[in-house]
Amino acid sequence: MSISKAEYSRRRKQLMSMMEPNSIAILPSGSEKVRSRDTDYPFRQDSDFLYLSGFQEPESVLVLIPEREHGEVVYFCREKDREREIWDGFREGPEGVCAHYGADDAFPIGDIDEILPGLIEGRERVYYTLGKNAAFDKHVMDWVNAIRANVRAGASSPGEFLDLDHILHDVRLYKSAEESRIMERAAQISASAHKRAMEICKPGMLEYQLEAEIMHVCAMQGGRYQAYNAIVGGGKNACILHYVGNGDKLKSGDLVLIDAGCEYENYASDITRTFPVNGKFSKEQAAVYEVVLAAQLAAIDKVVPGNHWNEPHDASVKVITEGLVGLGLLQGDVDELIEQEAYKDFYMHRIGHWIGMDVHDVGDYKVGGEWRVLEAGMVMTVEPGIYISPDNTDVPAKWRGIGIRIEDDVLVTKDGHHILSADVPKSIDQIEALMAS
Repeated sequence: MSISKAEYSRRRKQLMSMMEPNSIAILPSGSEKVRSRDTDYPFRQDSDFLYLSGFQEPESVLVLIPEREHGEVVYFCREKDREREIWDGFREGPEGVCAHYGADDAFPIGDIDEILPGLIEGRERVYYTLGKNAAFDKHVMDWVNAIRANVRAGASSPGEFLDLDHILHDVRLYKSAEESRIMERAAQISASAHKRAMEICKPGMLEYQLEAEIMHVCAMQGGRYQAYNAIVGGGKNACILHYVGNGDKLKSGDLVLIDAGCEYENYASDITRTFPVNGKFSKEQAAVYEVVLAAQLAAIDKVVPGNHWNEPHDASVKVITEGLVGLGLLQGDVDELIEQEAYKDFYMHRIGHWIGMDVHDVGDYKVGGEWRVLEAGMVMTVEPGIYISPDNTDVPAKWRGIGIRIEDDVLVTKDGHHILSADVPKSIDQIEALMAS
C-alpha cells in the first residue's frame, strides 16, 4: 500500500493549475541532520517535497514550470556514484529520476547554479517558501540577483515572490482516497501496539519498556518509525502534557498515559489511551475517565461537514466543565465557568490538530478570520484531557496526580466521520477486560 505514480502526477498538475501565469515553483528536499560527531539522524524527507515527488533522497530540488515547452517537471539530484553508493547506498541519479519519478528533465545537483537561473529567467513570479531554509533562501536570492545583474544585457528577472505554502498546504489538507487508506493502516498498526501495551503492562515495569513494545509492534507491521516522540507517563507524569522522559517505574494504583503513533508510508497516526497499571481503575480514576470519554464522544459527534473547526472543542469544554463541577473540582455556574475559562486549570490545550504527512499537519484553522468549515477529506485528532496537578492544593488529595487523555484520528467524510483508530479499546469495561485477559 503506497501512493501511486499517477497520484503524484495529479498533485503536481493540480498545484501548477493554481499557480499564476508565467511562474515557477522551487522546492528543496530535506537535509541530513547530524546527531553526534559523524553520525546522522535517520533521514526524513521534507513533507512538501515528498508530497509532490515521492522521491526520498536528500540534496535534491524539484522545480515546476507550468507550460514550459521542454517539460514542466525538473529535478536536480545527486549523480550516480559507484564509490559513494558502496558506502551510503543506492542513488537514482538523473536518469533514474526521469524513469521513476515523473521528471521531464533532471540534472546533477552540482550543476544547479548554472542551470536554474536560466529556468527562472523570463518568469514573472517565483513560488517559494522563504524563511524555512536559510541556506537555500540565500541560493535562491543569489540566482535571482545574478539574473538582475544582466538586465542591461536583456535578461528578465522575476518581479514577485509568492508563498508556495499558501497554495500547497491547502491542497495537502484534503486527503485523497489513497491517502485515507494509508492513514487508516497507520492507525491500525498503532492501535495494535496500544493494545499490546495494555496486555503486557504490570507494576514494576519501566515506562520505556512499554515504549519499546509499542515500537516493536509497529515496526513488525511496517511502521518502522514513530511519527513523534512517544509519551509514556505513569502516575503524575501523565499530568505533563509533553512528557518524553519515559524512564520512571510504573506503580500499582497509578494510571499510565500513552500517546504514541507510527508513521506508515510517510503518513502519521496519533493515538492516546490512559489505563491503570494494575488493570483496575480506582473509583476516582474511573470518575475522571468517564468525564474525559464523554467529552471525546461529544466532540467526535461534531466532526461532520458543515461544522466549523472549533465546534468539537466547544463541545468538549462544555462536557468537561460540567464534569468538573459534578466531581466537585470546580464550583459555580457552568456557563460562567466556561466564560471565565476556569476549566483551563485542568484542560489547558485545544481539542486537536490536523494530521497527515506531518503529525501536526499543514492547513489553516481560520480562513478570513473565521473558523474553518470542516469538509470531506480533512483528518483531525480529537484529544480532550483532564490533568489534576499533584501540586494542586485546591482539590482533595484523592484527585491529585490523575492525568487522563483519550485521542483518536478522525476522517471527515461526505456524510459524517470515520474514526481511523477505532480498534483501540477506550471504555473502562473494554480496557479492564483486555488487561485481565
